[in-house]
Amino acid sequence: MDYVSPPDYVKMMVEAGQQKLEMATRDALIRAYMAGAILALAAVFAVTVTVQTGIPIVGAILFPVGFCMLYLMGYDLLTGVFMLTPLALIDRRPGVTLPRVLKHWGIIFAGNFAGAFTVALMMAIVFTFGFTTEPDAVGQKIAGIGVARTLGYEAHGAAGMLTLFIRGVLCNWMVSTGVVGAMMSKSVPGKVIAMWMPIMLFFAMAFEHSVVNMFLFPSALMLGGAFSVGDYFVWNEIPTVIGNLVGGLTFTGLMLYATHMKTAPKKSLTASNEPAMAQAAA
Repeated sequence: MDYVSPPDYVKMMVEAGQQKLEMATRDALIRAYMAGAILALAAVFAVTVTVQTGIPIVGAILFPVGFCMLYLMGYDLLTGVFMLTPLALIDRRPGVTLPRVLKHWGIIFAGNFAGAFTVALMMAIVFTFGFTTEPDAVGQKIAGIGVARTLGYEAHGAAGMLTLFIRGVLCNWMVSTGVVGAMMSKSVPGKVIAMWMPIMLFFAMAFEHSVVNMFLFPSALMLGGAFSVGDYFVWNEIPTVIGNLVGGLTFTGLMLYATHMKTAPKKSLTASNEPAMAQAAA
């Protein structure tokens, strides 16, 4: 059968976390760069479809194509790394230390950002004919998203910041579930189906994904979005990154690890029946 059982894929998760930390910096950067670029193209695709159809759910249904592509090619997103690498640390794998985990996070963040920014620049050129015309309908939509998801949160103050953080938590709960989905099957169709479902959910619910936002907000700024770089980092990227870390590690990684890698002691059926048997004998 194609299906991989939870105890087996949780072991794969820990091993994957260790392997990522052992990767050369050059390879980590390349894989992160390509992951950021492909996910950015998928975001453009989803927004384009939404504008063309006027039906947002259609864009959400199609967005996971980018996620599936990048994971099948072995590229790395910060959101997945947030879940996998700490498991190798918690499992006390040889050579895995907290500074090493933090360094790897920094490398993946830089690579993802560079890849997403590259696509943001390319698409800004496409939407404006090399910055010689006003943005087309898709470009205007992206600019509007940038304003709504920075200044829109700021307008609500602390409540807006809390909402942003929770959307980041919920996002990587689903996205990291998609990462695990790639390990649940030995076949490509099985992997794609398992990845598709949670990724579609996060996009349809407009949760906050740190890597998608590395494309959306720089692109929105290039296309005339009326907010600042500071607004982007304070009122989106930084809280989203923290929320993604908490959501992926807590609700996916640690939960699966706790119940499938470090299972609770099983209660002895014989021992639990001894009082009843003694009473019956008396």
